Amino acid sequence: MSATLELRRLAMPLVRPFRTSKGEETVRDVLVASWTDSDGVTGWAESAADAEPTYFPEYIDGVRQTIEQVLLPLLAEGVDSAEPLTAGGVRRAFAEVPGNPLARGLLETAVLDAELRRHRMPLVDFLCSTRRPIRVGVSVGIPGDLDTLLSWVGGYLEDGYRRVKLKIQPGWDLAPVRAVREAFGDDLPLQVDANQAYTPADIPLLSRLDEFGLVLIEQPFARHELLGHAKLAARRGTPVCLDESVLSLDDAMTAIRLGGADVINIKPSRVGGYLTSRQIHDVCLANGVPVFCGGTLETAIGRAANLALATLPGFTLPGDISATSRYYAADIGPSFELDADGCLTAPSGPGVGIEVDLDAVEEFTVESTTLTL
Repeated sequence: MSATLELRRLAMPLVRPFRTSKGEETVRDVLVASWTDSDGVTGWAESAADAEPTYFPEYIDGVRQTIEQVLLPLLAEGVDSAEPLTAGGVRRAFAEVPGNPLARGLLETAVLDAELRRHRMPLVDFLCSTRRPIRVGVSVGIPGDLDTLLSWVGGYLEDGYRRVKLKIQPGWDLAPVRAVREAFGDDLPLQVDANQAYTPADIPLLSRLDEFGLVLIEQPFARHELLGHAKLAARRGTPVCLDESVLSLDDAMTAIRLGGADVINIKPSRVGGYLTSRQIHDVCLANGVPVFCGGTLETAIGRAANLALATLPGFTLPGDISATSRYYAADIGPSFELDADGCLTAPSGPGVGIEVDLDAVEEFTVESTTLTL
């Protein structure tokens, strides 16, 4: 086997600043990988890693170092050199690597995309799913004031989004939710996302959100606070959704057993790729736990793959897979825009389904590393 892995760090300007309880972004720092196998077929993948370990324990420089110093040597030792590498081969080679789902998932997904492109198979078919329109929502960052928030939400509803998720933090929670509910009515599917900004001591405050008829409250407490999430969920008020708490299939199963997850947000990059995402989906479906596909301001690469995942039957809630124009004026692949029903559809091409714009990748690249195997 002879293969090349290229890791590129991109600087992607956002249409508007995106602020959460963890900070504000004006330019998305994105790590993408391309894997060119022994047949000359190239597959692509995108990481959710940030420049700093803000949301996840892993971060861009750490992911790159793990791939270069740990994962690629394991592949060189553990795979059959006579055949092109497969995603299954990657998974077996990394079976004893603890943690590091972002690094493992980036490499596995790039190899999977190349494998599927070689066989002319769309990711939707590989997942044993059926292509269908996917209802999508919009995640609204924290603005400077309520008037700006209402203007943003009104614009997104005019664009056709069918669900709104508000980022919240201590001091920015009850008032913005009340303002949006009063301005746009009780029929608007509305949910909130705290990104771990609260503690179980805030349960009385968070309980006051029940009056607004929210779809769910996402990740109010730190990722390790499963018992705190279970205590909040036991109230049977607003459903509790876990995001950062779920880094693996085991995490999802534990959360379900403890009663800490009424809903799970599956972010493929965060859990180690699309094979694990499918497993988490299947476990949730078997246990009656609805899921939706989360987002990390993906480029066209991640957006296309997430749309394919979201066609699985357990994804019954609108995902955070916004239209391209929600985040980027220019992307590294084809634009995705809402249809008249507020839906997006997974592309039909092989692998993740899109052709990457190599010129655009080059334009946005700030660092690149080429590794051979």
